Amino acid sequence: MTAPQTPEPRDPAGDSYAGAVSAAGSAGKAAGTVRGHEQRLLEGVPTLSLREIAVHAGTGLDLARRFWRAMGFADVDPDEVRFTAQDAVALRNVADLIDDNDDGLPSAHAPGGGLAASSVLELLRAQSFTMDRLVLWQFETLVVDISERLHLDDTAARLVALDHIDEMVDSLSAQLTYVWRRHLASLLDRTDSEVSRRGREDAGPDFYPLIRSLGFVDIVSFTQRAQTMGRLELAEMLDDFESTARDVVTSRGARVVKTIGDAVMYIADDLSTAADVVTALVEQLQSGPEMMRVRASLVQGRVVSRSGDVFGPPVNLASRLVDTAEPGGIRMDEATAMELINGPDAHLYTVHPCHEVVAKGLGNVTPWALARA
Repeated sequence: MTAPQTPEPRDPAGDSYAGAVSAAGSAGKAAGTVRGHEQRLLEGVPTLSLREIAVHAGTGLDLARRFWRAMGFADVDPDEVRFTAQDAVALRNVADLIDDNDDGLPSAHAPGGGLAASSVLELLRAQSFTMDRLVLWQFETLVVDISERLHLDDTAARLVALDHIDEMVDSLSAQLTYVWRRHLASLLDRTDSEVSRRGREDAGPDFYPLIRSLGFVDIVSFTQRAQTMGRLELAEMLDDFESTARDVVTSRGARVVKTIGDAVMYIADDLSTAADVVTALVEQLQSGPEMMRVRASLVQGRVVSRSGDVFGPPVNLASRLVDTAEPGGIRMDEATAMELINGPDAHLYTVHPCHEVVAKGLGNVTPWALARA
């Protein structure tokens, strides 16, 4: 199979990818290039089976299977050769974190006495889920960059990306470690600050331990608007929405929990930060020549954090309240509104009750409107 003819780049001078256009030749060459990338990334040619890496790591085959599955990969025949010594080392490192008997007693190998196998695999699952999305996000960004700057179609841009991704591996790997350490340091600092302010707290199976302020921002009439857009226009709108949301939310001290197509969920440790974030975000998204109509919600309450997400009644309430807002509006519940009105930032905002509405799953509720003073 031969790749389609690629046009000469219109502005190749000084471009690190320009010389790659003519190299984006056949699919066979690309496949050979990929094999080379894999050998570099996996630190060798696969020579071991799953059963053999379990032996090398000193673990059972069952843990090896669970290890591979926790990383998000499909099950493999235990005797199929597709692993390297690096996989055995990784499996050994995972096994060293597990309590020797998985019974809660101190482990001779792991710091802190060892963890339950289920907890260790959950840590691995968290990393793997994030990495799966991260590498896709990074590669697609590279493809779009090549396509736009060299004026190539999607297939040609992917061939160029496949041919030259190895030039970025060391930089991206180093950056990954740096960013992870930075975020962990930030989380530790926030956690220390939070627990130092806590007094005696309630406990129980139905107790949500974290007090957070959170909400949603979504694009108004997204479905109808998307139907009138071309692929590039739609992609540009969603990119603008997500990048603006992330920039505004993080620069003001809050965090993006997740993006859900035409919506973003944000969270802050305190109400003052959250109110500043959501009002600034709505204003920013609706400014400029390509005004994007959005609506938002803000709720303070107790939640629980799991799998990088947060859950609890405030999340459900915030999800319902955003649907009650008109374009450009921000809606809160009464308790959050009263907290803001009686707080130190009351002079910065206007807050007032709206008409009672029926919210799905919640019955009759009276939303409160929030806006900057």
